[in-house]
Order: sequence, then structure tokens, then C-alpha cells
Amino acid sequence: MAKCKKTPKRFDQINVIPFIDIMLVLLVMVLTTATFVKQGIIPVDLPQAQAQKKQDKPKELNIYIDNTGKIFLDKEELTLEKLEEHLKTVDKDTNIILRSDKQSRFQDFVSVMDILKKLEHEKLYIVTKEQ
Repeated sequence: MAKCKKTPKRFDQINVIPFIDIMLVLLVMVLTTATFVKQGIIPVDLPQAQAQKKQDKPKELNIYIDNTGKIFLDKEELTLEKLEEHLKTVDKDTNIILRSDKQSRFQDFVSVMDILKKLEHEKLYIVTKEQ
């Protein structure tokens, strides 16, 4: 008895119908979610409030002491008394950044620190230069 050799089946064509079905489903999903992305969120009617708009307060205050002992608050020259008056109006959560020249008198630095301590400003950063 002679053995029959089976010849392998050749695929001359690829069935693309399932691929097209998957692509159409993905297209529908993208188009339906794109409307929500365009608006940002699902549209809702928000309630109204009578309060004023939020005022942006500076997150940080810069105090400079130059080599002659002059004190600057964000580029404005002040005396110690004026600095204290201004710091009384500043929120305690505001970051205070102190930059003192290395040639300035230590007393000027201590005077500014005394004011900050008296007014209970605890978020203080002293800027130094890395060697």
C-alpha cells in the first residue's frame, strides 16, 4: 500500500474581516471618550458662591542684607521698623528667604532674625553659597 503524501495547505489569502471588526470597535470607543476629554469632564451645572475671588498671595518673601547693612524686602529698601511693620501683615505660612552678604555686620543679621522670631515666622530659609 502506498502512502499518500499530504501537501501542506497554502494560504493565498488572509482573512481581514476580524481585524476590521476590532478596529471599528476601537474607533467607536475613541470617538465616544473623545467628547469627554474635549470638555474635560462630564458637564455639570455648578453652584454659585457670593465670596470674593481668591487672591493670590506671594508664596515667598525675599529679605536681603547687603554689605553696607541696608535691608531690602523684594528690591525695596527698608529700615528695621518698616520691615517689622510689613512682616506683621504677612501670613505665617509664607516662606521667608534671607540672603545676607558675608561682609555685612552680624548685628544686622541678628536684628532681622529677632524681628522674625518676635512675629513667629518659622518658615525661614537662609541662603548660602556652596564652596
